[in-house]
Amino acid sequence: MNFTGTIDFHPKSLSALRGYNMEKFKADFVSGIVVGIVALPLAIAFGIASGVSPTIGLITAIIGGFMVSALGGNSVQIGGPTGAFIVIVYNIIAQFGLTGLAIATFMAGLILVMMGLFRLGTVIKFIPYPIVVGFTAGIALTIFSTQMNDFFGLGLKDVPGEFIPKWGMYLSNMANIDWYTLLVGVVSLAIIIVTPKISQKLPGALISIIIVTAATYIISYFCPSLTVETIGARFGDMKTDIPMPHGFELDMTTINLLLPSAFTIAVLGAIESLLSATVADGVTGSRTNSNTELIGQGIANITVPLFGGIPVTGAIARTMTNITNGGRTPVAGVIHAIVLLLIFLFLMPLINLVPMACLAAVLIVVSYNMSGWRTVVGIFKSPKSDVSVLLVTFFLTVIFDLTIAIEIGLLLAIVLFLRRVMENSEIKVYSEQLDVAEGTDLSNHEVLTVEKGVSVYEIDGPFFFGIATKFDEMMRSTLHEKPVVRIIRMRKVPFIDSTAIHNLEILIRSSHDEGIDIVLSGVNPKVHAALEHANIKSLLGEEYICDHITKAVAIANKIAIQKAK
Repeated sequence: MNFTGTIDFHPKSLSALRGYNMEKFKADFVSGIVVGIVALPLAIAFGIASGVSPTIGLITAIIGGFMVSALGGNSVQIGGPTGAFIVIVYNIIAQFGLTGLAIATFMAGLILVMMGLFRLGTVIKFIPYPIVVGFTAGIALTIFSTQMNDFFGLGLKDVPGEFIPKWGMYLSNMANIDWYTLLVGVVSLAIIIVTPKISQKLPGALISIIIVTAATYIISYFCPSLTVETIGARFGDMKTDIPMPHGFELDMTTINLLLPSAFTIAVLGAIESLLSATVADGVTGSRTNSNTELIGQGIANITVPLFGGIPVTGAIARTMTNITNGGRTPVAGVIHAIVLLLIFLFLMPLINLVPMACLAAVLIVVSYNMSGWRTVVGIFKSPKSDVSVLLVTFFLTVIFDLTIAIEIGLLLAIVLFLRRVMENSEIKVYSEQLDVAEGTDLSNHEVLTVEKGVSVYEIDGPFFFGIATKFDEMMRSTLHEKPVVRIIRMRKVPFIDSTAIHNLEILIRSSHDEGIDIVLSGVNPKVHAALEHANIKSLLGEEYICDHITKAVAIANKIAIQKAK
């Protein structure tokens, strides 16, 4: 992490155009068309599931997809609306309306840009894996739950947003299943599952939509009594005009209300986009500029809400489709956006005919693929702390909401990490004799004689607030053996924080009041600079801060001998 220096914003689209030729364009062109076709049903389905219209889903995919490819730090990343945002977007709309969603998305974009400007692209990758798996599995179950009404044709209105009341309503209305709608959903699901077994390159979701839409239209023409709810029936005829950009008012009250949601969108978007980029790098051998990717994602999320769109991030499935079909530069992503734009302008009347049960089947498959149940099973073989983080994040996501899940999950992971560090950090006490090479790979062991009245305390690990408290407790437990000199050996201390420095200052002052000298040993340059900046050096004296234990013991022994006379 670096907060200084030049801005790390170098879009891959600029570097990719150097040496660009017709051969690369042909590959990008074909891949862009395929990805655009694959993205079509997903953009529509994600838009509807998020609580907005199919039009908004498509507009998000067009504008967001174009900007992610044009401004991002990965050559093959495909951006657009994703399943991960369905839950948070739906909840924001329910509480604050579409204006609230636009403001939250805009603020999330600003947060993402700031993350990139402050070079946090690498840091965001260190969010614990059980948290990512936990909320992803929770989102998958929540998406699955939202599709039962359309899949079974229950015809329910005002379905509760909460998981348990939602399923309570479903179960109490199972007698109202529309069997024709359920048949449409099952057939759609079967086509999506079978299509990849015929060919991995065939987009199962699109094939399902084309076949089922055509079949239901023909059946309704000859048998008017057999009808199923369609996109057009629910949303009416959709406009094919790109809306003009519009602004919104920001005030501190609104910002305070929506900041937690904006933070969740930003963190979730950063995780998903960088995870997708990492997977893509592993396949293509390229290297993502994480900070540029965050800035590009941020600009996309700042722009999209001005046109009424929902949050945008990198999409793993569409990115992998791009790679599989030969796309290797951001041009493929730009072409995918153009393909979606052409469909939006000229084929929207046909989209009105798509059955809602068919889209429900698409999202059921998406939720299954998102669940990562094999990964969840694998984590259950990990340490109990990882399992705890996974389960807490999962249940908070399902029962409450994603904002709480991420916040509590991160807090729990930090607490468990600190606990693990503290358990693996040791504080040893030596007297009389000290082996210089103990705890190292050195074969030449030099044993130092420690004079009576000299105590040596060795801190093995980071000297931060948790260890500082542990060190204080050990010092109190040895007060009955009052030494004349205390050596604090810090050869294995990589860094020291403000709490530890404060505790160290108190120790030095209280020891001096009791006539006890303090000598620091093995202080590395980084820790030495921190001590100097905190005036510990002037309080202790330069000669009492040693870079090696032999010097510290020599000074301590000399003091002990003098005081013994």
